[in-house]
Amino acid sequence: MDDLIAGYRRFRAGTWANQRARFEELSRSGQRPRIMLIACSDSRTDPQMIFDVAPGELFVARNVANLMPPYSPDSKYHGTSAALEFGVRVLKVKHVVVMGHAMCGGIHALLHGAPAEASDFVGHWVNIAERAKLRALHFPPDKRQDYCERESVRLSLENLMTFPWVREPVADGKLALHGCFFDIRSGVLEQLGDDGSFHPVEDGAGA
Repeated sequence: MDDLIAGYRRFRAGTWANQRARFEELSRSGQRPRIMLIACSDSRTDPQMIFDVAPGELFVARNVANLMPPYSPDSKYHGTSAALEFGVRVLKVKHVVVMGHAMCGGIHALLHGAPAEASDFVGHWVNIAERAKLRALHFPPDKRQDYCERESVRLSLENLMTFPWVREPVADGKLALHGCFFDIRSGVLEQLGDDGSFHPVEDGAGA
């Protein structure tokens, strides 16, 4: 907790002081992000850091393995679906981005089974991506994790289209869906192209 308090003090002295006017405007006018991002809870993949965005620019939902479950309106708890509903139907975002990443523990649990210490919820949750796992099994063992991490992004995009209030604005051109993949080993971001493959995004750094 001491580290968090120290970080808060740096925030107050730096970010808050530098962006106070922005925070005050957000408090008065509310949030109006144009982009919703579904990302993994992994502590190494912070969307706001990766995309270098200011407060109020991204509406973010994070969960284990950046998974989007299919549309299933029932009495169970649906945290990610609730966030999606709020982002699309209330905030009226124009883009929904699913971002996967390398070395994902959730995808490892999908392929090899959840750790014994995380057997109450993790195993059931990652099974959302069972179809991605089955596709990955066609690859050699040393390639499955890498393939499945990207395939889970494709699958989450497929699941997004099962939501009627996502499917309709997409068809009308009012909402766009995107997939991307971040490699924490290299810092390279890949974007899912129209050809169904991931391609590195030019970073302008020349390296």
